[in-house]
Amino acid sequence: MKLTTCLFAFAVLFCSYTHAQQMTIKTLPYPQTKKVDTVDTYFDTKVPDPYRWLENDQAVDTKEWVTAENKVTQNYLGQIPYREEMRKQLETLWNYEKYSAPFKEGKYTYFYKNDGLQSQSVLYRQVGDTGTPEIFLDPNKFSADGTTSLQGIDFTKDGDLAAYQISEGGSDWRKVIVIKTADNSIVGDTLTDIKFSGLAWKGTDGFYYSSYDKPKAGSQLSGLTQYHKLYYHKLGTPQSTDKLIFGGDKTPRRYIGAYLTEDERFLVITAATSTTGNELYIQDLSKPGSGIINVIDNFDNQHSILGNVGSKLYILTNIYSPNFKIVTVDAANPTVTHWQNLIPETKNVLSATTGGGKIFAEYLKDATSFVQQYDMNGKLERTINLPSVGTASGFGTKKAEKETYYTFTSYVYPPTIFKLDIATGKSTLYKKSGVKFDPEQYESKQVFYTSKDKTKIPMIITYKKGTILNGQNPTLLYAYGGFGISLTPAFSTSNIILMEHGGIYAVPNLRGGGEYGETWHRKGIKMKKQNVFDDFIAAAEYLIKNKYTSKEHLAVSGGSNGGLLIGAMITQRPDLFKVAFPAVGVLDMLRYNKFTAGAGWSYDYGTAEDSKEMFEYLYNYSPYHALKPQQYPATMVTTADHDDRVVPAHSFKFAARLQEYQKGTAPVLIRIETKAGHGAGQSTAQVISGQVDKWAFMFWNMGVKW
Repeated sequence: MKLTTCLFAFAVLFCSYTHAQQMTIKTLPYPQTKKVDTVDTYFDTKVPDPYRWLENDQAVDTKEWVTAENKVTQNYLGQIPYREEMRKQLETLWNYEKYSAPFKEGKYTYFYKNDGLQSQSVLYRQVGDTGTPEIFLDPNKFSADGTTSLQGIDFTKDGDLAAYQISEGGSDWRKVIVIKTADNSIVGDTLTDIKFSGLAWKGTDGFYYSSYDKPKAGSQLSGLTQYHKLYYHKLGTPQSTDKLIFGGDKTPRRYIGAYLTEDERFLVITAATSTTGNELYIQDLSKPGSGIINVIDNFDNQHSILGNVGSKLYILTNIYSPNFKIVTVDAANPTVTHWQNLIPETKNVLSATTGGGKIFAEYLKDATSFVQQYDMNGKLERTINLPSVGTASGFGTKKAEKETYYTFTSYVYPPTIFKLDIATGKSTLYKKSGVKFDPEQYESKQVFYTSKDKTKIPMIITYKKGTILNGQNPTLLYAYGGFGISLTPAFSTSNIILMEHGGIYAVPNLRGGGEYGETWHRKGIKMKKQNVFDDFIAAAEYLIKNKYTSKEHLAVSGGSNGGLLIGAMITQRPDLFKVAFPAVGVLDMLRYNKFTAGAGWSYDYGTAEDSKEMFEYLYNYSPYHALKPQQYPATMVTTADHDDRVVPAHSFKFAARLQEYQKGTAPVLIRIETKAGHGAGQSTAQVISGQVDKWAFMFWNMGVKW
């Protein structure tokens, strides 16, 4: 076929591959995955687990299975005729400069920048706003293949020292390197085996950090971690002599975090047994010998300290206020009985930052941003004028600053950085996205549909203007629904591929998320988890009923807890969609708490050991256990060999059993990324490759003609 016969919508990519669509992919047979006689007993119920051996990610036979499965997957994907042209097109779309909002440390202004296709974004700095930018840290030089990433940096108050974390191959286990910012010379030894930690400097003497003892037996990636500890590292001393500040054997299964107020007077410690609710502690560092004071002694609610003015603490909390509020209290008597309301709860969910001596109240209104500025006495000064309906993030800065920055985005608004004059409330454009995308050609609208129990659920649907809603549009339905996490509008360069080909992108805000506060979250946990699945099913049915798409043109996607969601869809409603993408999913609900920090997810899920009723509920919907011999949609499970948050065993076992039980002709593949983890820190090449394979698999199995 000559190029001149193509439609020039997207050059070669959107040429008509009618003849190619008629070809048949020559598939390799699935690996003969062995089965073992492993049975667990829960409350007198025997549960077979024939693929238990795949949990051992270090075993030779597991590694051989991974190699064999990847061979099957790459053989299939490699035969899709437009895959490489799609890769070239997505690389072209991706190849533009990307910036972060700037932040100030000492005399420098820092910002991240990616030239376009660099593996990792580079940290630059300049003097003030007008100085010449220079490279400060280039993570692309951390490793030859670009899979070692920069995962956070923290500066001393004077900006003279910095400690930064690196992740190798996407692992949650981090190393910390301390440098002098004047010349980037390294100070002291590299700290190792640090996990789920911030870094909180105390002057230039040292810093606080959190970690676990690394598992000594079995896999260091999947081994159970349950004793999180807060340490203090004094510069110039060995890590082995670091002082234990909080946590350890007496506080098992805690997530422990720490930070200092900007004036470094108060050390703030949070301790949580799950992803919801935390204890709160403070220590007044201005008073030598002062002890750690317990402010909140239970895990029923969420609390954080936004800052202080002298001894007056500002606390963001959802105690008695599921949508959050801000209270104040004197540090001398910080318990709840002394709290005074400053910014009361509203019908919209509140998060907050401080900067320039102000409080920025960032509300979620039907999953979109609404921002108000208050003084430190709780007086409303103004509502920040945002450029459109979407997501605004940032705002926080140091107390002495006169201006701050925020980023605004939506499904049709590429990330754009604005500078905010704190005194006047005026926003000015600071940095516009360079992506080749015209927002005027696209439409993004919010609808409300009815779930199984008549609850109204919001969903944002995005597509190119002029798209004919005839039920034939390739559609990707993406959701999460858990851990109080809110899905707010965000631009995706990859989605241009979908929408330019008449496709539709839909995101519902399911129960279990945080879009309507803790009440919304709790309607999708434990024995109410089915609400999340019902909400998603209703979203798919809405799209089909209203002619956005059809069962033959619908794909479903989700990652992590969202991977659990898609696994449940595959087992509960395999008739409802054509293609499924469960990514890094929690798929074995009886054993998720046996690996890494998985025990901390029990607030949302419950565990099989809690009660017979909880076991039966989990066993009934657990995707790995709910599979049975029948026809399933085309499925590509995705995971990574260094995922030490949701260990790849979930995906390995689920894919093996799904391949065993598939009675239809649709493919069941598992794509296992190497030198990658749960998602953070992937190189640009890895991200693009994963997106290309997703679109190629989806379009091919829908019979979309190019």
